[in-house]
Amino acid sequence: MAPVIEIRTIKVSDKGQVSIPKDIRKNMKIKKGDNLIMLVRDSKIVLEKSEKIALLLDEEFKDVKEFAEHSLRSIWDNQYDEVWNKDAPVTPDKRK
Repeated sequence: MAPVIEIRTIKVSDKGQVSIPKDIRKNMKIKKGDNLIMLVRDSKIVLEKSEKIALLLDEEFKDVKEFAEHSLRSIWDNQYDEVWNKDAPVTPDKRK
């Protein structure tokens, strides 16, 4: 199914402000105080809710986190680090 494209004409105020029509705000669940992200690429402007961008970025970089953890495990888990644990000072538990 092709994405639905809705075309609207809006005016820019003398302060550079634009108003998102009420029905679009309702459909997109945009309310007062929400943060939007403006993406500009070439001559296109896209507005997106910041939560959606965060979710997209999480998904986009999911494999980077897994790769980093896998790569660093060989550095973290090695016998040479045990020398540091042996000589580390023991601090008393202050919660008692």
